[in-house]
Amino acid sequence: MNRDEILKQKLARAGVDADHTQAALDIDAVLQVWRRRVFKRELGYRALDELGLPIDLAQLDVLMAVSAPANEFGDEDRSETMVSTVAQRLNIDPSRASRMTSDLIGRGMLKRAVSQADARRTVLELTDHGVRIVDAVRNYKFLVLGSYLQDWTRDEIATFLPLLARFSAWSESAACPSGPVADEIAILRDGLSDLSDKT
Repeated sequence: MNRDEILKQKLARAGVDADHTQAALDIDAVLQVWRRRVFKRELGYRALDELGLPIDLAQLDVLMAVSAPANEFGDEDRSETMVSTVAQRLNIDPSRASRMTSDLIGRGMLKRAVSQADARRTVLELTDHGVRIVDAVRNYKFLVLGSYLQDWTRDEIATFLPLLARFSAWSESAACPSGPVADEIAILRDGLSDLSDKT
């Protein structure tokens, strides 16, 4: 019996039928390929290369965090961005955010300004140079993605987007398994307990 069949039996004991287990296997296969491609950030590298931009992806991330386009960062207040805001948006250490923003200020892509809400506070803004880079990369990205989606029907897009949004929250929804699933996880953990003695 192959591993997937054994897995299906275990999930069946936890109340997950074979069709849904197979769907999970298929989705995982697609996600693993996607994760490897996204982790390598192929589209970002292509954008920087094809547009001839003199920055790396980490610097581009900082510029995007300061720009904070609504489709990426949601409806949060984008009126003022501080170094701590960049760190939070990118989930990086504040000291790293500080070094990167200082470098981009030195390169003329960001500038410091005085907060309109509190004159004691320093905020970050894109310079004209930074705006041009952000706009060019976003235009590049959506030209590529938009042209790819041209082959999709309106019905396919209307079906895909809500399902993708729903699926994107799967890890939070599945974070606290209970019942038979929790029991099977306990069995897995117990079966590995001897390994913790060897580490």
